[in-house]
Amino acid sequence: MTAKKQKTESKDKKALRLAETTDVSPKQAKELMQKHGKDNSKVEKEARNFKAEG
Repeated sequence: MTAKKQKTESKDKKALRLAETTDVSPKQAKELMQKHGKDNSKVEKEARNFKAEG
């Protein structure tokens, strides 16, 4: 398996975990992760706010 594929799978797993813990969709979780980068606490906070607004 290539390093790029492993990185993509890792991001997918993180997005799924975020989606499960914050009740946003996996697609929304990926978008939030792209927008807010590697700051996991910021991403999780934004995901909770995103769901509360929607």
